[in-house]
Amino acid sequence: MEPTDSKVLSLRLDAALLDRLSRHAAKRGMSVQDYVVRTLIRVDFDERFTSSVNETERFYAGGSA
Repeated sequence: MEPTDSKVLSLRLDAALLDRLSRHAAKRGMSVQDYVVRTLIRVDFDERFTSSVNETERFYAGGSA
């Protein structure tokens, strides 16, 4: 999935965190940038999925009362 429009986000990381990210990315054959972006996408999906599940549970709980 290639973005049609992109912006720049600059982060300042301490050396230990950057080293950990580099190791995790290398294990997956990825650049640090790709690893961070994919992690953010996954977390965003997980949050949206959890929110949808919670909303569905509230809907059905309200309908059965």
